[in-house]
Amino acid sequence: QVQLVESGGGLVQAGDSLRLSCAASGRSFRRYAMGWFRQAPGKEREFVAAIQWNGSTTRYADSVKGRFTISKEYAKSTAYLQMNSLKPEDTAVYYCAAKEVVVSTREDEYDYWGQGTQVTVSS
Repeated sequence: QVQLVESGGGLVQAGDSLRLSCAASGRSFRRYAMGWFRQAPGKEREFVAAIQWNGSTTRYADSVKGRFTISKEYAKSTAYLQMNSLKPEDTAVYYCAAKEVVVSTREDEYDYWGQGTQVTVSS
């Protein structure tokens, strides 16, 4: 079992930055690929970014490429999502998720999920 807890969300203005954190506990963090997904009001949850277990490969949604960066810090068993140049359309609840080893953009391939953290971007 892996437990995931997100933090770092908040209310910001367009153009600002935020860094989301996802603290993992339980089984070995090192072996897990991590993903970030988001769900805006009235919309389905969508893929944002993901990173391979060893950090060698990353994937990003087209809508966030060049603005968001995903990373892992093994010493702290934490994954991050650095979000720059935020836009109102980035407003959503952001969820982190974990799966073994191989990076994926598919929500149904992730086994463990956090509770989510709200990000609100005002114009």
